[in-house]
Amino acid sequence: QVQLVESGGALVQAGGSLRLSCAASGRTFSSYAMGWFRQAPGKEREFVAAITSSGVITYYADSVKGRFTISRDNAKNTVYLQMNSLKPEDTAVYYCAAAPRYYSGSRLEGPGVYDYWGQGTQATVSS
Repeated sequence: QVQLVESGGALVQAGGSLRLSCAASGRTFSSYAMGWFRQAPGKEREFVAAITSSGVITYYADSVKGRFTISRDNAKNTVYLQMNSLKPEDTAVYYCAAAPRYYSGSRLEGPGVYDYWGQGTQATVSS
């Protein structure tokens, strides 16, 4: 069992930055690939970024590539999402999720492979 708690969401102006954190409980954090998803009002949940269990390989949605960076600290059981050059269309509730380590590549872009989800944190970007 893994429990995930996101934090760091806030209201920022366009062009600003936010750093989201996701703290995981349990001693098996390093066994999971981690992902960030987001859901805007009236829209489906969409993939943002993912990172393998070792932290060596990262994946990004085209809409955030070059602006967002996913990272993890397995010693702290935490995954991060650094969001720069924010745009109003980045406004959403951001969720972190954990998937078994044997998933990689495009499989991590689908929410179905993730076993555990956090409650979400709201990020709002004003124009």
